[in-house]
Amino acid sequence: MNTFPTLDAWLAHLEAAHPVGIDMGLAHIGRMKEALGLSFACPVITVGGTNGKGSTCAIIETILLRAAYRVGCHTSPHLLTFNERARIDGTEATDAELLEHFEAVEKARASLPEPVSLTYFEFTTLAILHLFASCGLDAVVLEVGLGGRLDAVNIVDTDCAVITNIDIDHTDYLGDTREKIGFEKAGIFRPGKPAICGDPAPPQSLIDHAEAIGADLWLVGRDFRYEAQPGNERQQWSYIGRAQRRSALAYPALRGANQLINTAAALAALESLRERLPVSAQDIRLGLANVELPGRFQVLPGKPQIILDVAHNPHAAAVLAQNLGNMGYFPYTYAVFGAMRDKDIEGVVKQLKGEIDHWNVTALPTPRGASADQLEHALLDAGVNDGPDSSVSRFETPAAAFQDALGWASENDRILVFGSFYTVAGVMAYRKSQHH
Repeated sequence: MNTFPTLDAWLAHLEAAHPVGIDMGLAHIGRMKEALGLSFACPVITVGGTNGKGSTCAIIETILLRAAYRVGCHTSPHLLTFNERARIDGTEATDAELLEHFEAVEKARASLPEPVSLTYFEFTTLAILHLFASCGLDAVVLEVGLGGRLDAVNIVDTDCAVITNIDIDHTDYLGDTREKIGFEKAGIFRPGKPAICGDPAPPQSLIDHAEAIGADLWLVGRDFRYEAQPGNERQQWSYIGRAQRRSALAYPALRGANQLINTAAALAALESLRERLPVSAQDIRLGLANVELPGRFQVLPGKPQIILDVAHNPHAAAVLAQNLGNMGYFPYTYAVFGAMRDKDIEGVVKQLKGEIDHWNVTALPTPRGASADQLEHALLDAGVNDGPDSSVSRFETPAAAFQDALGWASENDRILVFGSFYTVAGVMAYRKSQHH
């Protein structure tokens, strides 16, 4: 007996049933884990951090797939379809595969002596974990949704935790200092298990927590690092770990200045698990050459150049500005910009205003989105003015903002679409509709 006939019906129900969004506690979801009998015989790698989580998951997943392991990878949020959140052997799970496990979660929920209410993320994470547990996988890669300590993903005891970096984001939930946020992120560490930190200046709270619980902390610069060969910066680099060195590596297919540090953290995770999941130098080479992730400084083929980037906080915006600066000369850069209203919009604009000439600001299809008016005010406050070489225009949808930019841009210009998953998703969906 199916509660809902389709995956879309399930997702609509979950979105409507639990508008709370984030429930900061793990007791009820822990009870669900027991009711579902969730456990993994294979190594689990959990990836948290402010930015770069998705890239790091994709790098680990792709290398393990090249090494012929069976891999499950859960990331969030999704761009176009929910199924992106559950990949098995590099392929998105089908609706039919997912439905069975949504039913299993609902059944377990109904069987509890005291009913528990689950948020959308908790419910869907349980369903995806239940799917992975049923597949006889060799490895599972889990991206943390928010924070770490109280995130649904943290009900699984990880075999290796990775934290990419710690910056200020989600202050309402995680605190407003790097020390507070570092403590929340470090909640995914486990006693005796490798804890990889790719942040070059980790908060003391993270180091203290790792020590307090007896996690095996790997710090970038101390336990692992990367080196770019002098004189051929763009061609080759090396990873140096505790016991392994990987030389003459190509740059990852994911573009951008921050990808080497994400890749180094991924390779440290694999080094720490080398007894259980050995990978060869060739697996790493092929993995790095083939890794792809939509919306992470994704440069689309053709002219004008179109760049999609889900950057939505100042730290990510600074990296995006650096990546744009490295692309060479473009007469004009048009931006399609939409953002959540709880973000540090001023901080994002400050990082990028030097790279962008014409701003098309857009509302987003979510109650959490900032209005086009709010974005325009933030730009005016930051000193972006209307003039012959600069402008701010308002739109109701990312698609409309993008269409307008396409109308103005010459083939030597570039169009940047950024600020939120919703901004990038809106433009991706519009482009897809044009191609059919």
